[in-house]
Amino acid sequence: MKRGLQGNEQEDGGGTSSGSQDTLKRSRKQRRKKDCEGEGVRWECLPQEMLLHIFQYLPLLDRAYASQVCRGWNQAFHMPELWRCFEFELNQPASSYLKATHPDLIKQIIKKHSNHLQYVSFKVDSSRESAEAACDILSQLVNCSLKTLGLISTARPSFMELPKSHFISALTVVFVNSKSLSSLKIDDTPVDDPSLKVLVANNSDTLKLLKMSSCPHVSPAGILCVADQCHGLRELALNYHLLSDELLIALSSEKHVHLEHLRIDVVSENPGQQFHTIKKSSWDAMMRHSPKFNLVMYFFLYENEFVPFFRDEIPVTHLYFGRSVSKDVLGRVGLTCPRLVELVVCANGLRPLDEELIRMAQRCTQLSAIGLGECEVSCSAFVEFVKICGDRLTQLSIMEEVLVPDHRYGLDDIHWEVSKHLGRVWFPDMMPTW
Repeated sequence: MKRGLQGNEQEDGGGTSSGSQDTLKRSRKQRRKKDCEGEGVRWECLPQEMLLHIFQYLPLLDRAYASQVCRGWNQAFHMPELWRCFEFELNQPASSYLKATHPDLIKQIIKKHSNHLQYVSFKVDSSRESAEAACDILSQLVNCSLKTLGLISTARPSFMELPKSHFISALTVVFVNSKSLSSLKIDDTPVDDPSLKVLVANNSDTLKLLKMSSCPHVSPAGILCVADQCHGLRELALNYHLLSDELLIALSSEKHVHLEHLRIDVVSENPGQQFHTIKKSSWDAMMRHSPKFNLVMYFFLYENEFVPFFRDEIPVTHLYFGRSVSKDVLGRVGLTCPRLVELVVCANGLRPLDEELIRMAQRCTQLSAIGLGECEVSCSAFVEFVKICGDRLTQLSIMEEVLVPDHRYGLDDIHWEVSKHLGRVWFPDMMPTW
């Protein structure tokens, strides 16, 4: 009888023990809540949404240390929202200024959060080892569906040093598994035509931005395949050798959305290099289809290589000359670039650009930003240029040595005259700001 009672008591005690544990948990939560309310804001009581916002601003290593403070912070550290956007920094410490992502953290990220990654970039230095590390990580992203991928080399050669097959194999993993890639930046990489076909086959409905300047293994046919299939493409950056009349016609088709931004890098690898000409009719088709698109062109050519350019009207909006450009070429710019918004000339020589500047002010009615480096302009012509443009000049970056004093204005008083026409205080620059 006594034994039976003891058994019943034990059973009752077991039930009471389970109930008391639930009660204890509730009382702990209530006590913690009262503590937070009674003593003001305590770090361990911060809502996870607030912790998530704070963690997003922490460097990765500091974020990892913070996750060891308490259970709540560790839970915040592993919230999927925290890993949607991530940048891997990979370098060789002896030869780079980058702060490398810790290898152990990389393993943890791939193991626990690869399926959460959506917006990913890799920043590598010029070493082959860093590029190989980036490819190794790419090849492991089999469970993720990226929306954005950027491969950024802080210096050459980096990805170009890798065997092409190794790089393509890693990149194809992302192309095949993502299915919803909308933004891709792969400048200075050994990407080729077959890999672009894989990209198109799996992401043609979602791709909106593609930047692939200095990709020597891609042909005009390869980029044309992208334009033919990716009708949602809004931004495109590539080298001039990939630009063709067929590409512009494809981007101007009725199926294609309005292009917003087209960047063309015109780069000479060897002095005397020959460049093809784009027909005016192709640019006209582009303008009819996307009348508001920005055409940005960077020129790194030698003087005798400009022959095919600025012979017919071209809808360029932003124009940058990285090497010395002749007075004759700048004169043609004023005649053939009516949509010009921004002009930067790093060097010109010793022939004054008076007539050329005034022509641009008169004919390029949207010109609002200009930068001049190693050039010469008389003070009178410069004042006339500013007078014609007026307050539409939102950015005026002119080196002091560019301005040549004449019988009307000297360096001591030109800033007053220019400021009067701009409607704000202006002084010449002491060093380039572009």
